[in-house]
Amino acid sequence: MSTITLAAGLGDMTSATLTTAGLAVGIALLAIEHVTWWRGGGGAAAAGKKGGGPAEAGGKAKDPKALIPFWFGVGFGTLMVACPAGLLGYGAGILRWGGNGAGGLVMSWMTGQNAATIANGAAPSIDGNGALIVTALVIVLWLLRKKFGKAIKGRWWKGVLVGVLIAIGTGIFAVIGNMVVPGVNDLGAWCIGAIVKGDLGGLV
Repeated sequence: MSTITLAAGLGDMTSATLTTAGLAVGIALLAIEHVTWWRGGGGAAAAGKKGGGPAEAGGKAKDPKALIPFWFGVGFGTLMVACPAGLLGYGAGILRWGGNGAGGLVMSWMTGQNAATIANGAAPSIDGNGALIVTALVIVLWLLRKKFGKAIKGRWWKGVLVGVLIAIGTGIFAVIGNMVVPGVNDLGAWCIGAIVKGDLGGLV
């Protein structure tokens, strides 16, 4: 399996228009999800008992597993941004447009300032190998969609929106995209080598 790098060349980037208002929406959703989890709204105890007391909110409710659907959604949203076209790529554009628009209205009403475009918004692009993994993932999610509860789906969709909005650029948040996308590309390359060519290099 090839080495995963944290930097992508300019030729490997997919363009993505993100505004400061859209980034604000992404950061707000990220903060809300983690504050809710920390206060006990997303943990096992809180899910099982409504109106749990402070002890419950400060104990079992902070189950790290409760954040898995959200962060899985962030990863999937990142992969959507990495798709240069197709339904996932266009869907990412629509979600980002909605986040930019909604955030822009709030920013204008609250501060009187207009949102500025973050010009360096971009993410590494998935290649043909990564497309194999993303396609398999979409099929699995579609077939298992009825197995997940509404709470899990809600956290997952919030994560998708956050991933579409923040996992691009060249700053701290770009680390997410620069780890997820090359990792998926490498995993796809390994699968093709192992399944089609019988090459188990990198595993054994």
